[in-house]
Amino acid sequence: MTRNKLRLAIVGAGPAGIYAADILLKAERNFDVSIDLFDHLPAPYGLVRYGVAPDHPRIKGIITALREVLDRGDIRIFGNVRFGEDITLEDLKKHYNAVIFATGAVRDASLNIPGIDLEGSYGAADFVSWYDGHPDYPREWPLEAQSVGVIGNGNVALDVARMLAKHAEDLLPTEIPANVHAALAASPVTDVHVFGRRGPTSVKFTPLELRELGELRDVDMIIHDEDFDYDDAARAAVAGNKQVFVIDKVLQQWRQRETGQASRRLHLHFFAKPLEVVSDGDGRVAALRYERTAPDGEGGVVGTGEIREIPMQAIYRAVGYHGSPLKGIPFDKKFGVIPNHEGQVLMRDKETGQSRQMYGVYATGWIKRGPVGLIGHTKSDAMETIKHLINDLGNWWRPESPSEESVIEMLEGRGIRWTDLDGWHRLDEHEQALGAAEERKRIKVVPRDEMVAISRGEV
Repeated sequence: MTRNKLRLAIVGAGPAGIYAADILLKAERNFDVSIDLFDHLPAPYGLVRYGVAPDHPRIKGIITALREVLDRGDIRIFGNVRFGEDITLEDLKKHYNAVIFATGAVRDASLNIPGIDLEGSYGAADFVSWYDGHPDYPREWPLEAQSVGVIGNGNVALDVARMLAKHAEDLLPTEIPANVHAALAASPVTDVHVFGRRGPTSVKFTPLELRELGELRDVDMIIHDEDFDYDDAARAAVAGNKQVFVIDKVLQQWRQRETGQASRRLHLHFFAKPLEVVSDGDGRVAALRYERTAPDGEGGVVGTGEIREIPMQAIYRAVGYHGSPLKGIPFDKKFGVIPNHEGQVLMRDKETGQSRQMYGVYATGWIKRGPVGLIGHTKSDAMETIKHLINDLGNWWRPESPSEESVIEMLEGRGIRWTDLDGWHRLDEHEQALGAAEERKRIKVVPRDEMVAISRGEV
C-alpha cells in the first residue's frame, strides 16, 4: 500500500466519531481517505440516542445533521462490534493506517460520601440509559419512592429530576420505550429534591434545561428565599454573564409563583453540600444529610456548620461522567480519559518513564478531554485531532491487509453479527413504523438481539 491513501478506523459512532470522519473527508490533504466506523451498539449516534432525555427533540435534532453525514455513503459503519472483544488493537494495525478512539464517557463519576452505596442509591447515567432504552441495561427500574433526591447542578441532574417528576402521559409524544412509560406511570413519586453545593449563580445547567422544568404540568417549583441573598460576586455574575442573567431571571420569576395546588413538587436546594446518605437501619436510603454552605465572597462557598436532613427513599448522583479503559490503550484512571496531546495518544516509555506519542493512535471527544462541554463542542475537538492525524502521515501504521474487503472477511470469519448503514435504515424505519401505529414519531426497539436481527434483515 502506498502512502497516498489513509485507511482509518474510528471506534465510536457517536457525534465525536462522526464529526471526526466528516472533518477529515472535507479537510485539505494530498491523499485519499477510506473510513470505517466501529461501535459496540447496533445503532449509531451514541449519547444522542442513549444519553439525551426523550423529551428533548431539539437536541435530538442533531441526529438529522449526523445522518446527513453518514448517508453520503463515503463512511462505512460496523455496528455491534466490541473493541477489545470482537476486534483488538492488533487487528486494527493489520487493516488500517491509524485509529481514532471516540468512545465517550458513559459511567457515573463517583461521589465519596458515607451511604452512597445503600439500596436505593443510583447513578444518574444508569438511570438515563434505562429510560433511553439502552440495550445493555435491565428493562426494569425500581421506582418505589415517594420522595427522591438528585445530587448535582448540571444538565443531567435536571434531566433526571424532570423525568422523575413529569407525569408519564406527557412523555407519550416522545420516543420513550413502552416499558419505561409503564414504569414511570406506576411511580408513586410526589417530591423530587435537587441539591447543589453552590448558589443559583454558579449552576452548571443551561437556561433551556431550567426553563423546561418550569413547564411541567401539575408540578410545583419549590425554591427558597434564603438562597437568593446574593453577595457581590453573585451580583457581578448576574450583571456580567448573559446565561447567568437568564437563569437568575427564571428563578426570580418562580419565586413569585403560587404553589400548593399541584400533585407533585420539584424542590431546588442551593448552598447544600451532601454529607451522608442516611440508612433506614436495613440498608436502604432513608434521608440525605447535608451541610448548609454560604458564599465565600469570591464566587465559591464555605461550610456554615449547619446540618440539615431531608427524608427520602431514593437518591441519584448526577455529578458527572467518567470514561472507561480500552484494552491495550493507555488510560488515566483519575480523570477517566486517554492521555493525549491535542488528540495524539501518549504512552509511558518503559525505559525512560517519560511520555511519548503512541503512533497511529488518536482520541477525540469526551474520552480525549473529559465529560465537559455540549455536543457541538466536539466539532472543534475533532478538528484539533484531525490536524495532527494529517500531519503525522510519516508515522502512520503500514497495514499488511489494508483492503476494505479484508475487514469484512475478518468479521465474518469470527462469526460477528455486525450491522451496517443499510441495517440502521431498516431499524430506523421499523421503529418509526412502531411509533406510527400509536400516533407517535418512534418507539425504540430495546433488546440487542432484536435490533441486530431487524438490522440484518432476518425478521
